[in-house]
Amino acid sequence: MTCKQLAIETIQKLPDSATWFDIEERIQFLAAIDKGLDDVKNGRVIPHEDVKESLKQWLSE
Repeated sequence: MTCKQLAIETIQKLPDSATWFDIEERIQFLAAIDKGLDDVKNGRVIPHEDVKESLKQWLSE
């Protein structure tokens, strides 16, 4: 499914009372998910253990 097709389908599923803000918010949410999946696919991730260690250090300060 193309981005355009996904956007159209998403808008069609929103209630008729949806505002421009609602539409924009939903499209941005789906775009962020798409970007995250692309990051995972291309190896642009931080291992879970590294994140846990960083949080442990950050929270102890």
